[in-house]
Amino acid sequence: MKKLIDKKEFLQYINDGDTLLVGGFGLSGTPLTLIDELAASSKKELTVVSNNLGEEGKGLGKLLFKKGQLKKAAGSYFTSNRDAVQAWSDGELEIELIPQGTLAEAVRCGGAGIGGFYTKTAVGTKLAEGKEEKEIDGETFILEKGIKGDVALIKALKADKYGNLVYDHTGLNLNGVMATAGKTVIAEVDEIVEVGELSPAEIVTPHVYVDYIVMSSYVKTGGKYVESK
Repeated sequence: MKKLIDKKEFLQYINDGDTLLVGGFGLSGTPLTLIDELAASSKKELTVVSNNLGEEGKGLGKLLFKKGQLKKAAGSYFTSNRDAVQAWSDGELEIELIPQGTLAEAVRCGGAGIGGFYTKTAVGTKLAEGKEEKEIDGETFILEKGIKGDVALIKALKADKYGNLVYDHTGLNLNGVMATAGKTVIAEVDEIVEVGELSPAEIVTPHVYVDYIVMSSYVKTGGKYVESK
């Protein structure tokens, strides 16, 4: 199967109302090219599971420009983007707050076929309301369900032509687990090399998880990604 596709082709694999798993921590490890194309599309009523919603006008923050494109955001840290907070305050965006550790484990469980797990995090807070409680060894835990998505949009440093992925240090963040939890996985990469050029020891995501690869339209300059001209 041909895995390398044009940056506009991937949109055919996203439907209105889909749940998208999107890698990134702040803007680090964020599939900026895929997000740009998604923001420019007519896709709507999307649910995004991500650590945050980028920044004002950057990354996932671009999905807030069109009313109705983003229905819900589930993640850990949304106050880095004032537009997201304002959209929530105006009733235009539903937000589900999930502690970071819980988010990472929930996605890992989703990818591993595990229905959920018990955790002490958020016990006794509003985040625990409506969730099943269980006493284990005299302590209270709450049940958190595994998270899966229709499509995972992730960012890697390199891919070979099979789709094996290597990440750039902290750019790994949630990308690795999200690659296991999406029904369709689309990876944006900075570089594509021949099969055999990547050391097995540096491959984090095996090609069996990756459906499609898109070349990034951004280049790293001074430690930051800027759109290439």
